[in-house]
Amino acid sequence: MFTVNRLEEVLIDQKEAFLRRDLGVPREVDLDRYLGSSHIIVVSGIRRCGKSTLLRQFAEKTGDFLYVNLDDERLFGFEIGDFENLVLVFEKLHPGARVMLIDEVQNVEHWERFVRRVHDEGYKVILTGSNAHLLSTELGTRLTGRYLQIELFPFSFREYLRYKRVETGNLTTQKKAEILNHFDSYLENGGFPEFHTIGDEEVLRRTYEEILFRDIVARYGIRDVKMFRQMARYLFSNFTKEASYHSLKNALGIRSAMSVRSYARYMEEAYLLFEMFNYQHSLKKQYAGTRKFFVVDNGMRNAVSFRFSGDWGRMLENLVFIELKRRGLSVYFWREDVECDFLVEKKGRIVEAIQCSCAIGEKNREREISGLLAAMDRWKIDSGMIITYTQEEELDLPGGRKVRLIPAWKWLTGNMLLSRQP
Repeated sequence: MFTVNRLEEVLIDQKEAFLRRDLGVPREVDLDRYLGSSHIIVVSGIRRCGKSTLLRQFAEKTGDFLYVNLDDERLFGFEIGDFENLVLVFEKLHPGARVMLIDEVQNVEHWERFVRRVHDEGYKVILTGSNAHLLSTELGTRLTGRYLQIELFPFSFREYLRYKRVETGNLTTQKKAEILNHFDSYLENGGFPEFHTIGDEEVLRRTYEEILFRDIVARYGIRDVKMFRQMARYLFSNFTKEASYHSLKNALGIRSAMSVRSYARYMEEAYLLFEMFNYQHSLKKQYAGTRKFFVVDNGMRNAVSFRFSGDWGRMLENLVFIELKRRGLSVYFWREDVECDFLVEKKGRIVEAIQCSCAIGEKNREREISGLLAAMDRWKIDSGMIITYTQEEELDLPGGRKVRLIPAWKWLTGNMLLSRQP
């Protein structure tokens, strides 16, 4: 049990450090909308993606507030019963403050009971967490209908340009060249804020290892750590490729496909990677079939895994997938006789078909366009998109169908697919 005096000492230190934190780059989050809501606000995402900085941006708009970081080693062993003394310290230090900010809330078991109680008592609660499963389980059981969730990723390209102080209006030839140079860096180095502040890949490797061991191995009690690490590195090296649990089991020599599935699920819960399914009308067939694995950030992937020739196309595909996720969209791939890289589903209906290719030339033109057209025909979509490195073109095809080739940097900066869902 933490004493009031000990908690007061830690909380004073934490808030002083929190207030010294740089406000950082404004993220693509409508802070006023969330603050104006009566709901609990939950910010989730991978470690080091900027959740605490976003919390600091929220704090800047709230006036007086209460703050605790439950990832502080000085609070190791903090339990549900310690929240009572925490509130006493809060009220002593900040009488009348009704905004409570809680960082890395998943470190305390049964945290949702406390959050529900103080929310019922009139506190505005904003919290962060780094584990999707733990958050969704607790939120779904005790906080249903009481919260709004923000899934935060490393910088989008728009946020990255904002960080670099690059304006995207008035696109002169010189400005386009500048943006394309920045896009090359972003495509390879990703969007982790700390990496772009320090410029050392060791930041990405350290974050990756911290997630593997602290958020996964320790939390889930994985015994065969060597095999788990081998699978993680294999998936990072072979991102965007199609695989099944059984093929991974055989390739890696893991004892069972169930272990492969569990390992993949743990990594997805920690926001390290994501599975994308081959679209089927039957959910049973969809889940039983092959899937593709995408990683949260190209920069982290390149820092911790093997690099292969031809990676640029896969990095582009991975970047597009993460942007679609960032926009809150449900995405699938589709492969039968031909393949379409991305199908976007909205309200149970396929509304967009997208191919991704660095360049369209004689060798791949028929393959890329035929896969896209087949998807458009199957789901009665009049227009499709091929996201490229620099090519831009509009194709008028039979039946009034249109296919647009658009450079990735323009799609990323122009928000030209679908807007973020609320």
